[in-house]
Amino acid sequence: MKVTLAILIVLLGYLQTKLWIAEGKIQDSWQLEERINKLQTGNATLTQRNEALQAEVSDLKSGHDVVEEKARRELGLVGKDETFFQYIEADDAGKD
Repeated sequence: MKVTLAILIVLLGYLQTKLWIAEGKIQDSWQLEERINKLQTGNATLTQRNEALQAEVSDLKSGHDVVEEKARRELGLVGKDETFFQYIEADDAGKD
């Protein structure tokens, strides 16, 4: 009986050592789970960004109006028979 109990205690100690100290310990598992959660959050953000970009691409492919609006906003496109006005605010840096 004492021998069996001693063997069980040694076996329990060995298993606890493997669980908490040895390679593949439980802390590594927790760190991996935390990393997985961070990566899943990052993937969700990137998925939303990809969906927005895909929507923009399909809009650009579908109509001339979207392309023209984007060119006006980003490139300063001025259409035929349109007049461009540029307003420059006065510089107040020299006045006290």
